[in-house]
Amino acid sequence: MGKMSITDEIREALSAQKDIAYRDFQAKLIPTIDKETVIGVRTPALRKMAKQFAKREEIGEFLGVLPHMYFDENQLHAFIIAERKDFAQCMEALTVFLPYVDNWATCDQLSPKVFKKHRKELLPYIGEWLVSEQTYTVRFGIRMLMEHFLDEDFDRIYLDMVSKVRSEEYYVNMMIAWYFATALAKQYEEALPCIEEKKLADWTHNKAIQKAVESYRITPEQKKYLRGLKVSVRK
Repeated sequence: MGKMSITDEIREALSAQKDIAYRDFQAKLIPTIDKETVIGVRTPALRKMAKQFAKREEIGEFLGVLPHMYFDENQLHAFIIAERKDFAQCMEALTVFLPYVDNWATCDQLSPKVFKKHRKELLPYIGEWLVSEQTYTVRFGIRMLMEHFLDEDFDRIYLDMVSKVRSEEYYVNMMIAWYFATALAKQYEEALPCIEEKKLADWTHNKAIQKAVESYRITPEQKKYLRGLKVSVRK
């Protein structure tokens, strides 16, 4: 017998961590993927595996086999990318992987650590992601703006970038709403005009207000005012 490929080795390792009850629970939360593609490996185990496999010289072989067969392989792939310490190498791997991301969970758990030190270099990529035709590439771009550019590196232009995104995709619009709810919590005075001037699509506008009102970081007075800004949506 020949040596087992790293992809087969990974699948064997994933299978060994299978949790059927967790698989069933997870599959219900991610309706865009086939339940049969979910092995059911818990996130802490996947992160631990990612740290181990990321150090292997032949990991590029696994990263190059796209699309993956299993949801858990996509999760592992995302966590391996997140371990990359070199910005250029991380971005190269991310650019290849993003078009194959097919669910909100993989998208939202994909968070490269190296981005914190390279925010300026990250911005041009975000601009490209926001105009992508791929649902989860757009969602990822918005989330990177939310994660890295609502604190000390905040600029009003980022609010405009997100407010201009228009999509029929639920998972894009939910991320826009989440972004603006977070912006209202962190940069209330700057973000409020976007809501007052109704710069978002009606459904997204109302969802952003709903999520903001649920936040403990928004004051009771602010919540009352925001509720009054909701719009009527035609059914």
